[in-house]
Amino acid sequence: MGAKSRRKGAVGERELAGEFSKLFGVEARRGCQYHGGEESPDIRHEIAGVHVECKLTESLSLYPAMQQAVRDAGENVPIVCHRRNGKPWLAVVRLDDLPRLAELIYLTMAENA
Repeated sequence: MGAKSRRKGAVGERELAGEFSKLFGVEARRGCQYHGGEESPDIRHEIAGVHVECKLTESLSLYPAMQQAVRDAGENVPIVCHRRNGKPWLAVVRLDDLPRLAELIYLTMAENA
């Protein structure tokens, strides 16, 4: 991966962390990217049990992106967040994970209220 691509990824991760902070009222920041896995998520945040994969790209291969998120998430709920230039962020979650994700977000927001 080239330097320009890494910079773009870092910009997207910081932007997405800001969105998580604003939407969910939690502290969120860019994760340290060394390798995939639970120890190095794209976004570190206070919603326990949720793994976020950030994709800032014009063309997204959704299923490979989700496969990467699932692999890296371990026991956490995998989410792929994607944004194209000039478009809003989208969040993709497997339908089977949606009830658990809703519960984890609710519990975090209730705790921070």
